Amino acid sequence: MTESIDTKPLAKDAPISFRVPTDEDGAAVWSLIRDCKPLDENSMYCNLLQCDHFRDTCILSEIEGQVVGWISAYRVPSDPDTLFVWQVAVSDKARGRGLGRKMLLELLEREACDGVMRLQTTITPDNRASWGLFRGFARRLGATLVDEPHYTRDDHFQGRHATEHMVTIRLAEALQKAA
Repeated sequence: MTESIDTKPLAKDAPISFRVPTDEDGAAVWSLIRDCKPLDENSMYCNLLQCDHFRDTCILSEIEGQVVGWISAYRVPSDPDTLFVWQVAVSDKARGRGLGRKMLLELLEREACDGVMRLQTTITPDNRASWGLFRGFARRLGATLVDEPHYTRDDHFQGRHATEHMVTIRLAEALQKAA
């Protein structure tokens, strides 16, 4: 079991470790997400299930034993060539180290992601950090990023949440360029 969010400062050059989460990490993940405003908070039970049932397509990062990064993702059941990234959380303590990009790359290298040809996520228009992460990730891979409104404020959220744009990065295109 890992420590939850800790208040002790971290060394700027401390190594980052990446691993598959376990069911004992659910509370630490929940705490990290809660501390990463404006991320949508899910129940602690939801994060526990992600760490347990979806562990192979989720990633946890730590520095000096502290949880500092998390990605929840899953292969889309109706389209297993697509990995859907549900949420990316990076602690203030680890920002500026390219942790989001590193976690995405580590995740895509896993056996559980063999055959993934597309990466998808949804992002609201005002989430500059997420747009920066995914645009930069696509650019670094030499892949194309496309987006379109998907879950709309009026049709899906009863006017209570901003429209979510479906972002698609075509990894197959980048792999072909690299070959």
